[in-house]
Amino acid sequence: MRTSVEAGQGIGTPSAPVSGEIRDCNLRHTRAADGPEQSQRVTRMAVAVISWNTRDLLRACLASCLAERAEEIVVVDNGSYDGSIEMVRREFPSVRLKVLPSNPGYGAASNIAFRLCRAPYVLLLNSDTEVRPGALAALSEALDERPHTGVVGPKLENPDGSLQRSVFPFPSPYISLLKRQPMSGLVSRLPGLREQYPLNFKHDQERRVPWVLGAAQAIRREAYEAVNGFDESYVMYYEEVDLCYRMRRAGWDTRFVPCASVMHVGGAATRQRRQEMLVRLTLSALAFHRHHDRGVRLALARVVVRLSARAWLLRDGLRFHLSRGAARRERLAQDREVWREVLTRTFTGS
Repeated sequence: MRTSVEAGQGIGTPSAPVSGEIRDCNLRHTRAADGPEQSQRVTRMAVAVISWNTRDLLRACLASCLAERAEEIVVVDNGSYDGSIEMVRREFPSVRLKVLPSNPGYGAASNIAFRLCRAPYVLLLNSDTEVRPGALAALSEALDERPHTGVVGPKLENPDGSLQRSVFPFPSPYISLLKRQPMSGLVSRLPGLREQYPLNFKHDQERRVPWVLGAAQAIRREAYEAVNGFDESYVMYYEEVDLCYRMRRAGWDTRFVPCASVMHVGGAATRQRRQEMLVRLTLSALAFHRHHDRGVRLALARVVVRLSARAWLLRDGLRFHLSRGAARRERLAQDREVWREVLTRTFTGS
């Protein structure tokens, strides 16, 4: 489902480093290590899952949420045809299911899910996630204790238990530069900058952050309604970046809370339409700048997107001619078509 948009981060927006209050994850009663009795607590947190053709993963996701005794669980299905709808109706009768006739995009589906929930907090999940014991209570308590926090992100884990990075900076020229060698290697070795750079920090302390990956976000309804929810013009990618950005401008912060853990497979739905998603990722990055930048900043963002697409087209062209394997050549040919489409659509403004 949702994957990191780091690769598609644009430029031209003021960067927000990982800064502000940093402290150990010491919420009063909600460490997952406290034992099974705490995971049985009824929280003030609803769960909303956005699903599209991920039946088996969705089953595991819902089972993990039921084990946590979520106050309510809603599934919004974007027109699945893999048996997901029938599975939810058959195996999870307590779950409220909303079936959409077609896929309106992640942001639009998330807004529908929010309207179906009644709780003051909503944990918005991708269907390829599993909630770890104690996560709902920890996220709920984090929002209870921080009335000015609009979004809380848990620590994400890969299926093998390793860390999945989920905290990123807002798009900016500064970040675009530091992501690339040799600057990224330099920043990672400088003690004064290492922990201030969101792509480097260790994900082991609670802290205020720019934005957290949309695979798992605990959202305060009051803050969500204050900014009118997700911007539905983003069909895929950057919805969570835009939401956290608008919340910050409205006075709500975003926090990372490693006490809560969620496993995230990553890309379970988007890889089914890989080429389309690559195009969407790049165009959504540019859309973010069109929404929030003007003048020179916006012009610079457009230039960088086009130059990047040209560079990727050249890179994949060279790789295509140097490759011998048929499968790799086919994939590279598809990627070249992606970058050509990006160039065409950025020049035409579509």
